Formats: sequence, C-alpha cells, structure tokens
Amino acid sequence: MQEIIDRCEQKYFLSNEQYNNFLDKVEKYLKKDKYFSEKIYNIYFDNDNYELINISLDKPVYKEKIRLRSYEEESNDTMVFLEIKKKYQDHTNKRRIIIKYQDYLKYIEKGILPECDRQILNEINYCFERYFLKPKIKVCYDRLSYYLKNDSSFRITFDNNIQYNFSDIALIAKNDDKLLFKDGYIMEFKTFKGIPLWLNEILNELKIYPTSYSKVGKIVEKEGKIYV
Repeated sequence: MQEIIDRCEQKYFLSNEQYNNFLDKVEKYLKKDKYFSEKIYNIYFDNDNYELINISLDKPVYKEKIRLRSYEEESNDTMVFLEIKKKYQDHTNKRRIIIKYQDYLKYIEKGILPECDRQILNEINYCFERYFLKPKIKVCYDRLSYYLKNDSSFRITFDNNIQYNFSDIALIAKNDDKLLFKDGYIMEFKTFKGIPLWLNEILNELKIYPTSYSKVGKIVEKEGKIYV
C-alpha cells in the first residue's frame, strides 16, 4: 500500500489565549474531522550528527526528513506509515508506504524490505543508505483536527502535549518522556488552495503570524544537539 500527499502547509504557534480566541472566531466555520481527537506517535530517523534535522534548522529552500508514524500504540499488527517528507518553501510532498509494525522492525533491524510500493520504498531506502539513518527520536503528541464546512480539503490541526524521548524510541508514551513546552499549541493549515480572505483577516486581528516550526527541530535545539 502507498499514499502520496501533495499540498501547502503553514504553521503558527499559538498561546493558550490565542488558541481560545481563535476558536471562538472560527468555530462556526469548522467541522470536526472524522478523527477529531487522537494521539500521534512518531519516530524520526537521522544519523549520529543529526544531519537532516540540522539542515532543516538552517531553513533551506528545500529540505527532507524520514519518519515512522502511527495513530495507535505499537503491536506487531499495528499499521504504520513509513514516509519521506519533502518541503520546498511552503509546498509539501509526502510519500509513504503503509506496512505492519512487525515488517518495519524486520526492515530496520535486519534490512528485510517489506512488500509494498517499490518506487517509494526505494526512495526511502536510498535516504537510509545515503545518510546512515537510524531511529533517533520518539515524538508523540495530542492532535485536534477540523476542516472547513465549505471546503473539506482545507484542514486545521492543533497539536499540544508534545513529548519526546531519545533513549526509549518506541511507539508508546512513557512516564520518562520529556515535555517540549508546557503551554501553547502548534496550529497548522493543510490546503491544496490558498488561505481564505476571511481567515487571514481573523489571523491579523488576533496578531497570529506564520512561523517556521519544526517539533523535532525544536527538540534538537532544546537538547543542544546542534552541530555546526
């Protein structure tokens, strides 16, 4: 199985007050997504110098990252997404294969290629070999998802309770996971079009401005794993 997603994404960092004010303004335009409230589990891959993440922190025009994502805690039969995410300016291309967690383990531990779309797997495998990638950081967080009533392709997500771990890298939340920040939300617009004028006006009114925010990048900065 495979999936290709091609769209524009824009992030914003909201204080708790901005989050509440923004929802008050836009809630009448929104519908809750089918998977409105969920826990998202990620494993990010990099080498011992955190090369891909450090490149991303330099804010280049083009960047890429490799991660494993799941919407439930790990078990052998859990379906997971192994993906390569490429970003050029605000345009994002995400190409991923959907496999069982046990097949991911065979790939990462023994180099056994899973049965899936060969083209996308070859792209991912090339990055693993080129950058000497290995599991480096576990990141999990809570997400609330909406879409616009008049445009279901325009999604708005809010992420908070972002936790991470460098030593226990498994698709499961643990008591020793560290919290990235205590208060606030990362809001993201995911769209195939532009941002509606009325939504831009609300953002300006509330002084909410676009930002380049990478969860895993902020984690690496916080932990001092920056290499010049």
